[in-house]
Amino acid sequence: MLLAAEKGIREANDRLYVGLNDMFEGDMQVLNALWSQSESTTYMGPFGGSITGWTAISEEFNKVAAMKLGGKITGSNVHVFPGTNIGYTTCVEVGENISPDGTPVEVSHRATNIFQLQEGQWRLIHHHTDISTKLETAFDND
Repeated sequence: MLLAAEKGIREANDRLYVGLNDMFEGDMQVLNALWSQSESTTYMGPFGGSITGWTAISEEFNKVAAMKLGGKITGSNVHVFPGTNIGYTTCVEVGENISPDGTPVEVSHRATNIFQLQEGQWRLIHHHTDISTKLETAFDND
């Protein structure tokens, strides 16, 4: 059972990074399908702060998607910790985001992604990264 959970969580984690890259191009389809639609879902991203609830999280991600800034991010050094209905991954997010003025910004920070099995699908219920001063600085200059 845990082997199937590990596989499912790893696949969900891979979809997260596909979805983030799609979001950078303006497409929210993968992320909308992956995130839990619960109002107890949480997000603590590279700009600091905390957002609680799918409604608020999706609003924030839709703003980013609307900018269509481009960029690419992957999860490297991924470790999966499965449970029967909840599990998590740890990884290092690496890649490049594009600031509003078009400048590439290197991304390299730790991340934890928590997934819950909901109606037979592993859904993201929490995403937490280190604060990125590089991204904060780049986006504060727009």
